[in-house]
Amino acid sequence: MLIWTARVSKKKTAVITAAILVVVLAVVVVLGKHADSADSNLPQLADNEARVSYLQSMGWEVEPEPVETLQFLLPEKLEEPYLTYNELQDSQGFDLSTACGKQVSRFTYTVTNYPNRPEGVQLNLYVCEEQPVAGDVLCAGADGFQDTLVYPETEAK
Repeated sequence: MLIWTARVSKKKTAVITAAILVVVLAVVVVLGKHADSADSNLPQLADNEARVSYLQSMGWEVEPEPVETLQFLLPEKLEEPYLTYNELQDSQGFDLSTACGKQVSRFTYTVTNYPNRPEGVQLNLYVCEEQPVAGDVLCAGADGFQDTLVYPETEAK
């Protein structure tokens, strides 16, 4: 049997322990502030009223209840068609890759105030863990379109 011994004074032990605690505390504080600031920038969309209010804050008027609600599991890695769709999302500050491998809910609303289109326009809002992760406005048909959630500028007449 082999025994190793070392002499360390109580003062050195206390200094080393205090230094380790300061470093751990600093890391916890920095990570906590980073997480809080990231979460505070995104609205909490826990219920339909919050989702409708969020859309209204962006300029959209929608029917108060969604016409469709769908839940799905986003793949662990984005592949087509998600990659192309994520390019549209990136242009408006969203990133679907933050929700990879998670449950996502899509809420589809009927838009009532799209400029020069009184009917046929819908809005999809994708929510993960009560925060928006994607969204689009679309109109089906021959002259249809798909665009971001940014409310369109209208020309003055």
